[in-house]
Amino acid sequence: MSSTDERVLDPETSMGAVTLRVGDLEGMTAYYATAFAMEPLEERSRAREVHRVLGRGTTPLVRLVHTPDLPVVDPRQPGLFHTAFLFDDRASLAATVLRAAQDPRSRFVGSSDHLVSEAFYFTDPEGNGVELYTDRDRSTWIHDGEQIRMATAYLDPDDYLRRHLSQAAVDAGPSLAGKVGHVHLQVGDLTSAREFYVDAIGFEPTQTGYPGAVFASAGGYHHHIAMNTWNSRGAGPRAASLGLGDVSVTVPARDDLDALAVRLRGRGLQFADDGRAITVDDPWGTQVTVGLPDLTTDELLAR
Repeated sequence: MSSTDERVLDPETSMGAVTLRVGDLEGMTAYYATAFAMEPLEERSRAREVHRVLGRGTTPLVRLVHTPDLPVVDPRQPGLFHTAFLFDDRASLAATVLRAAQDPRSRFVGSSDHLVSEAFYFTDPEGNGVELYTDRDRSTWIHDGEQIRMATAYLDPDDYLRRHLSQAAVDAGPSLAGKVGHVHLQVGDLTSAREFYVDAIGFEPTQTGYPGAVFASAGGYHHHIAMNTWNSRGAGPRAASLGLGDVSVTVPARDDLDALAVRLRGRGLQFADDGRAITVDDPWGTQVTVGLPDLTTDELLAR
């Protein structure tokens, strides 16, 4: 068993590419390429749907699924609050923020110093939230018992770019590394969300002091998953719509999937297991896929 505690996810757990259902595949591809320096890696047609994976280098960051017949994102229903793309350093983050800010299709939502990270927020052309961030060194994180201290302090975007932007990072574009650091979800209620994402999936709470939100992670990270009811309190299961299609979690070994299967069965949750990934729906119909590492774009497109 790769995890020392079968009740929680392995400390080496990470997040994978987020799936978005989109109405305008070419427009959204062009936006993510221009604003966030992502490149199309591979695509596949499945019946009337086209699935396209974008990323940096060989790392998939987002899968766009062309489903133009679905209604637009309802900002008050459960689903995606934002996908958070993590960058290795401030220069890489600053270069991507500049790209996103210069794209007229972007809507800049704000920027914050969270103590553990520095973050900039945008909304894409179809209403999906995007966070661009970099972490502060873990040695600087402040712990209050089992909680990790986080805040939402003002971060001046112009000053940040003046201090950290470099032409080399701008020119490097998609060759600079990036990954999905965390996914922040809208949910109907925090009790049900915690029962699913903490008790069943196996994330561990890291910050529960924010009104209307819970943050959780594996391995002591500040958060891999967040859940809030700020716009969606009391909402029931999601209606089929554009927006979030799948939340991807990566675990180190098959033993981790076996432990997850035990937790899910113990709570009477239905799931699918293809040997390399387990797929299960949260209480609001958001699909969560927990899979093994070294995911190929073929495997991602087949989900």
